[in-house]
Amino acid sequence: MSSATRFMAGLIFITVPTIQYGGYFLLTQLMQAGSGYMDNALRQNFFRAGHAHAGVIVILSLLVQIFADAAVLPKLLQWSVRIGVPASAICISAGFFFSMLSEATTTPGRAVYLIYTGAIILVVSVITMGVGLLRSLALSS
Repeated sequence: MSSATRFMAGLIFITVPTIQYGGYFLLTQLMQAGSGYMDNALRQNFFRAGHAHAGVIVILSLLVQIFADAAVLPKLLQWSVRIGVPASAICISAGFFFSMLSEATTTPGRAVYLIYTGAIILVVSVITMGVGLLRSLALSS
């Protein structure tokens, strides 16, 4: 395992408590009768989606760190992938949460564009990683 992988994995593991806090926040919203959380289905869906995307993409981010060592990519692209996948988790989950901050919101706010930004970063990163891994396969045969 490269030092870059250990460094990025260490940073990613440090972000896990923020995801745990998101789960705690959702639980408190469900348990507090006056929170207004249960009165707004769109807000519920956005908050659940933000929490779920953060968790899943952080796991993917850890896998990307390991696979980046095997990919045949220029260093700049390798680092773009290493940083891009976890950055997409931040953008996507932040977009879901920040676009529905107000209890009375019935439509997403402008922060919803962070979801699209994160999705673009994610797709570019995983396609780049896939190409790098396929290149390594082609070079090894």
